[in-house]
Amino acid sequence: MNALAGRAAVVRYSAANALADFAASYTWSTWLLGWVARMVCQVVFFTLAGRVLGTAGQEEFLLVGNGLMVCVIEAMQVVASTTWERRAGTLPLLIASPAGLFWVFVGRSLQWLASGIATSCIALLTISPFFGVDWTPRQLLLLVPLVAATAAATYCLGLFLAAFVLRAREMRSIVSNVAYLVMMAICGVQVPTGYWPGWVRAFAELLPLTHGLRAVRALRDGSAWSGQLAPVLLLGLVGAGWLVAARLAYGLWVGRGRKDGSIEFSS
Repeated sequence: MNALAGRAAVVRYSAANALADFAASYTWSTWLLGWVARMVCQVVFFTLAGRVLGTAGQEEFLLVGNGLMVCVIEAMQVVASTTWERRAGTLPLLIASPAGLFWVFVGRSLQWLASGIATSCIALLTISPFFGVDWTPRQLLLLVPLVAATAAATYCLGLFLAAFVLRAREMRSIVSNVAYLVMMAICGVQVPTGYWPGWVRAFAELLPLTHGLRAVRALRDGSAWSGQLAPVLLLGLVGAGWLVAARLAYGLWVGRGRKDGSIEFSS
């Protein structure tokens, strides 16, 4: 119990640092008029593409998919922000401290998680009326937790990738961008997952967005509780799997860094 409380404290203090970083990067006006407006325009762009295609239901399909995709894009910024500690030269100090490095990084980039959930919900709720998509009070009540769960599970995937990017800091933006673009392509955002060959569909099942999007679409379609519960459970399972993999990856990275002396005070 003491160990659990200690880890929670590490995550809490690290999250406070993350929020301070966010406050230094954005004001309310720059966040709303800069980042949020940009993401809303992106969702509108892809939704209008569905109007051009003229297929029944295509607009709603693209609106829901790209609206949820917003929280994934922001959650994946954990890959880049994790490397900030190496750039600042504080990484060896974190490794030498009694706090576990993994739990430091769990909280280190939580600002993206909070911002991504808010931005995704704003995009979905503000754009929907203009495309004839109405959410019932029950759907709205469940939508926010589903967005949050999708963002959190994706954050776990980002933590796993970040562990490897720590050894190649110059690859941080490439890895995060490629990761979310792959998810945008194969997880059912722009086209149904059934469009892809079997091996691609199998890979998509390992990505949190696939299950989060299924849960949101099932909610939107008015499916029974059983139809919504299955993708939610899979979303939690996949997210937990990536969290465990991330913890193992950080342990591996620290072990190799100590062995070959690649953990320096600045790079």
